[in-house]
Amino acid sequence: ASLGTGCDLGEDHEKQYVGFATLPNQVHRKSVKKGFDFTLMVAGESGLGKSTLVNSLFLTDLYKDRKLLNAEERINQTVEIVKHTVDIEEKGVKLKLTIVDTPGFGDAVNNTECWKPITDYIDQQFEQYFRDESGLNRKNIQDNRVHCCLYFISPFGHGLRPVDVEFMKALHEKVNIVPLIAKADCLIPSEIRKLKERIREEIDKFGIKVYQFPECDSDEDEEFKQQDRELKESAPFAVIGSNTVVEAKGQRVRGRLYPWGIVEGKCSAWKLAL
Repeated sequence: ASLGTGCDLGEDHEKQYVGFATLPNQVHRKSVKKGFDFTLMVAGESGLGKSTLVNSLFLTDLYKDRKLLNAEERINQTVEIVKHTVDIEEKGVKLKLTIVDTPGFGDAVNNTECWKPITDYIDQQFEQYFRDESGLNRKNIQDNRVHCCLYFISPFGHGLRPVDVEFMKALHEKVNIVPLIAKADCLIPSEIRKLKERIREEIDKFGIKVYQFPECDSDEDEEFKQQDRELKESAPFAVIGSNTVVEAKGQRVRGRLYPWGIVEGKCSAWKLAL
């Protein structure tokens, strides 16, 4: 970045400047030109709509080549780590999105330490990044560390299962965990509120550290503060994903069509549906 003084001894003192005021614009231009890397892990048992939600969040199809296993193949399946990478561009901003999927997690009869391959993978990425940062050539380092983990909780139970508790406790010191209640359209609003309260109580009871939204600056406007409060009060998020485009109120939206109406999947990559 250039820090030209641009000052003249003949000018008034108020008009003199060093040039660091242009730093935010320079950093912004450099970041946009380079693009951003984001690695998202999705975990949870099969059938909770993980791939559907990811496709809904990023308006893409990351799983078009996926092979669905039958019941016999699923019984013999062990926990795997599968990476899907796609380059997304929006209004000139480039994002290299990597989705780390964990097929086979929580599907077995005996799920003892089924999270071990996942914790090993996360540790390996930390070690690889540390080795790259410690080397001589640090110009083209690829950051494959997992930035966030979306953990899908079944809506059909009465809170967290033992495997949910053990998984989050094994990972909460390594990665930002965002717990989600999957397929929230299976529940009525009162059931969602009751399940959220139960999960919040169990998270506190077992000492699980989930992602906490940062505090708002005091100079933020009231609308932003209200959105921040609503997000904090809504955790764990109840989500609905859809790959189908339906017509609602004269507009074509992603949603699910039922005999009694349409549920819109109103979520973006950075704001999960509440």
